[in-house]
Amino acid sequence: MNLPIVVTVRHESVTDSLREYAQKKIEGLHLDYPRIIEAKAILDVQKNRHIAEILLFCANHIVIEAHTEGQDMYAAIDDTIDKIARRMRKQKTRLMKKRRPHRNESIRYIDESYFDESALDHPEDSATDPEPFIVHKERYGIRTMYKEDAVMELELTDRPFILYKSARRDCLTILWRRKDGEYAAMDVKD
Repeated sequence: MNLPIVVTVRHESVTDSLREYAQKKIEGLHLDYPRIIEAKAILDVQKNRHIAEILLFCANHIVIEAHTEGQDMYAAIDDTIDKIARRMRKQKTRLMKKRRPHRNESIRYIDESYFDESALDHPEDSATDPEPFIVHKERYGIRTMYKEDAVMELELTDRPFILYKSARRDCLTILWRRKDGEYAAMDVKD
């Protein structure tokens, strides 16, 4: 694999052997899904804390990140690689499950509109909504899926949110990524 790997070190100069160790461990990841395009390793030493963070930039806009803190940088790198491999296996297993709702039966489209700042000045007592400022017409597909699949779908897209019909609760749900990197969900009630 001729994979571009960038190893960055913070707060300490790293030995060539440690840099090569991180590169070999990343190159040793044999993941057939998704295909890894680029990898970054950030090795940080703060007093007795050794922190290894690895980011994999993969096909389909998938980014896999893991970090581990330990007493030894070699052990922290090993643990981080193990975390990434587990996450990839889990993601691939979810995709392969047969119990997922059928795509053809579960897609419903709604129109998406874009508004500029003039919508803020639209009179409240008006009988009509403000006119959208259309950059391009786009249809948003609402699929029936499980929450864990919606989280995975959000990872695959640049959209700030996903609107889907919950396969478990049969209601519309909005899922978004919070500023801290975690996910939040809210059911849309009529």
